[in-house]
Amino acid sequence: MIRAVPLADDLVLRLLDAGDAAALAAAYVRNREHLAPWEPAREDAFFTEQGQAADVDAQLASAVSGASVPLTLEERSTGRIIGRFTLSGIVRGPFQSANLGYWVDGARNGRGIATSAVREVLRMSRDELDLHRVQAATLPHNAASQRVLERNGFERIGFAPRYLKIAGRWQDHDLFQAILHD
Repeated sequence: MIRAVPLADDLVLRLLDAGDAAALAAAYVRNREHLAPWEPAREDAFFTEQGQAADVDAQLASAVSGASVPLTLEERSTGRIIGRFTLSGIVRGPFQSANLGYWVDGARNGRGIATSAVREVLRMSRDELDLHRVQAATLPHNAASQRVLERNGFERIGFAPRYLKIAGRWQDHDLFQAILHD
């Protein structure tokens, strides 16, 4: 069972909730320009409460099936969502692996928040989900995200040409992994 985990600076990392659509829509609107170079191109509907309600429903269905763990990073005092951290593509059996994706509000970058939250996601992955490995991919020029991963013990394991469609075009990615059990 994944529990809400307090982090520094009045923040809590917690499971996505069905009631998060309005706060998520506000977060995505606030960060639309900040996230545009790093995420898939989004239709205008994605940035609405209704669009986020549909996305939350899909994310929660994936979580119920065991394929993902969608998390939010929230300011406890205001209820404002300032980030998302998602373990997706969870594979069990001999692989025990997942992919990690994340973002933090542009106004909060550079303060160690992503580093702390990723550290906690890795702890959850190991201790609560019994995963052996977590993989993450970054655009080659996303040095800030690479530093977050490296500070959390991720190692670069490869290069994937035209790996994901980001900002409207297929882009290369550097691949990283963290091994959680020896």
